[in-house]
Amino acid sequence: MTDSSTPPVGALYGPGARDLQERFDSRRIADRLADITVHDFLDAGDIALVNDQNTVWVATTDSDGWPDVSYKGGERGFVRVVSPHELRIPFYNGNGMWRTLGNIEDDGRLALLFVDHERPWRMRVHGHGTVLTDAVSTGEFVGAEAVLSVRVARVFPNCGRYIHQGETISPYVPRAGETAPIPEWKRIQVFSDVLPANDPARTDPD
Repeated sequence: MTDSSTPPVGALYGPGARDLQERFDSRRIADRLADITVHDFLDAGDIALVNDQNTVWVATTDSDGWPDVSYKGGERGFVRVVSPHELRIPFYNGNGMWRTLGNIEDDGRLALLFVDHERPWRMRVHGHGTVLTDAVSTGEFVGAEAVLSVRVARVFPNCGRYIHQGETISPYVPRAGETAPIPEWKRIQVFSDVLPANDPARTDPD
């Protein structure tokens, strides 16, 4: 159920993405992934992932339309799940540029990327931000100078096969003279009929 206070987001796939999907025969699987994985709130699995992370990447857009991305780190679970429709991220003392929160003040739209190196797995969150600087809000986090409140509008996972674990490079990274393994999610029956014609998972004998 959509939270009525959460503004809508745009289409998941714009004209450029659609053109590339047609070029690479991936429109069918892109639509299947959207149907199955995209949701407008944080489910139990999403919340568990957020609570276990000590980093998050925050993407914003400035007043001229230029994108920016910022890394934020803290103790494990420093990104607080207020509800399935809201996250709060503390902002600690920094260099004084205030670009990320400044962009939120100017535009409001944002995207979060959580990377779980242990599974490995990724999760994206699209939403709208509000900058909180009152004593009550900052007082909820040790050392916070400001807090970013995120109203969740869209959540979807990403395959983690190219995430490196420590000093170990992912085995899925293409290497000369080697055949990369097939990611398990591509072997799930619900995706078998929409794989691109030349996808290795379609012709792999296993």
